[in-house]
Amino acid sequence: MGESVAEATITSWLKDVGDTIEADEAVLEIATDKVDSEVPSEVDGVLVEKLFNVDDVVQVGQTIAVIETEGGETVEVKATAAEPEPTAKPVAPKVVAEVAQTVVAAKASVEPVVSTEDRFYSPLVKNIAKQEGISQAELDAILGTGKDERVTKNDIKAYLESRSSVPTPVSATKSEDTKTLDVERSKNSIEAPKKDIAPAQEKPKTDKPVAVPGGDEVIEMTRMGKLISKYMVDSVQTSAHVQSFIEADVTNIWNWRKKVKDGFMKREGENLTFTPIFMEAITKALKDFPMMNISVQGDKIIKKKAINVGMAAALPDGNLIVPVIKNADQLNLFGMVKRVNDLANRARLGQLSPDDIQGGTYTVTNVGTFGSIMGTPIINQPQVGILALGAIRKTPAVIEGPEGDYIGIRFKMYLSHSYDHRVVNGALGGQFVKAVKDYLEGWDIDREI
Repeated sequence: MGESVAEATITSWLKDVGDTIEADEAVLEIATDKVDSEVPSEVDGVLVEKLFNVDDVVQVGQTIAVIETEGGETVEVKATAAEPEPTAKPVAPKVVAEVAQTVVAAKASVEPVVSTEDRFYSPLVKNIAKQEGISQAELDAILGTGKDERVTKNDIKAYLESRSSVPTPVSATKSEDTKTLDVERSKNSIEAPKKDIAPAQEKPKTDKPVAVPGGDEVIEMTRMGKLISKYMVDSVQTSAHVQSFIEADVTNIWNWRKKVKDGFMKREGENLTFTPIFMEAITKALKDFPMMNISVQGDKIIKKKAINVGMAAALPDGNLIVPVIKNADQLNLFGMVKRVNDLANRARLGQLSPDDIQGGTYTVTNVGTFGSIMGTPIINQPQVGILALGAIRKTPAVIEGPEGDYIGIRFKMYLSHSYDHRVVNGALGGQFVKAVKDYLEGWDIDREI
């Protein structure tokens, strides 16, 4: 899923238990941040077990399903990280049968533990709860030390050590091979350091019921809406945002594009928009001011070698996503057009991969698309700058000529530069956006593409 992805949410299962699956056929769909992806099977076989439900959050490396191959062996389907994980050991059919019997016995003695909207339990924790006869109420009362207060293996073990009641004999019926299978399935789960846990300490309730007057409607935020909300708040709390504004005369660009866009469309079958032209100018400015192409980690500054420019693109549901133009400084204008159009089209169709939105070193957002003449965008962490492009407008302007000044109609736009004042001072922030303006205003009207 990429180096920076730690977890994903299961959005739908495309196969049911008992279904035949071919190699490379999609088994389920998952979502990471704003990108939906399919998880394919690596083998031919039959789906014999699902370990997660829809809307469950899965850590990278965890086993999410078991597929039985023609030879009777089983293969674990994992949410794999960027680097390959060790292949799971084949499990004999006898072991699979023992696992199935154990599950039936556990269900007969203990009500199954389920994850809720407020409390998520990993398959490992659920298995331990079944083995030890821990009820849903008991598990809900354990204070978790994992991410978002999730209960980890160490938390439940600490509870069992302080528990006075005798565990149910479910775990005693398991064979050594079955225990080995459980270890194989849980070896990639993420655990928090063991701490002293109060055995029955109730989790404090912070959510209050929403009171609304009659006639008002309560709308639940979408998954993407919750993510965007969290990212925006985290960014404002992390960086000291400050803005610089400058007006650019893009009359030459307007007239040049009008002259060449039809011929370009006939020749290349591509629409020539303003976006790749602006991206080229911004990329040149980033080469001139490499200290804008950095990130911050604690008190360390990471100077990026690659110039990867993210461009905010609108989705059909009104949300925004930021696909990244990798190594933008190595593209000519034609290459920039092709790359921009490809990313924009796939964003609208929901076909971006996780890699398409990772690795950005600087971000551009076109607020002019929505009619705004300027904006104050929020920095895309851990980057230190983001440039907003305002709407292009016809305006009266003073034009300097060899015979004196005169008033004329020009195409102008505002550039709004938000930057992290912890590491970017006003001089650098202003000089960078001024360089972008100069590249735009110095456009060659005789340029060929």
